[in-house]
Amino acid sequence: MLADETRPFLQGARLTAWELVKDGIDTTVITDNMTASMMRLGHVDLVVVGADRIAANGDVANKIGTYGVAVLAREHGIPFYVAAPLSTIDLDTPDGSRIPIEERSDREVTHVGSTRLTPEGAKIRNPAFDVTPATYVTAIITERGVARAPYEETLARLAGQQAARA
Repeated sequence: MLADETRPFLQGARLTAWELVKDGIDTTVITDNMTASMMRLGHVDLVVVGADRIAANGDVANKIGTYGVAVLAREHGIPFYVAAPLSTIDLDTPDGSRIPIEERSDREVTHVGSTRLTPEGAKIRNPAFDVTPATYVTAIITERGVARAPYEETLARLAGQQAARA
């Protein structure tokens, strides 16, 4: 299992790898810029990512860099799955263009601890999330089942099951 660390907080290295190792899963941490090479070399059979929010049409907002991994997976013929609780599905948001993307502090990029990495005067962009279009998503896995395209129908059905059981 490859765990892709994510910048600037290294969550893949700190959190994902920790959870996988704790569950006894053989885990190798790679930096986020190694993904394309690992795919090209045949070291990736499928991709599983989480989600912070899923629009009604299946567009997925997740940690910045997820969209790039989805594009790479498509290019290499690798299935791209989203594993997320039903609580992340927002049927009131029609598509990913309506999901607000948080810009975080410049300091997250300019510094590691008290050490400055970037030159004074360099402009910084630090969006916390990106949106992966549903066309790149093979399936969305939830605690109530798996949604596949057309997501407007399958996500609504899964969300309806959740509401009926609540």
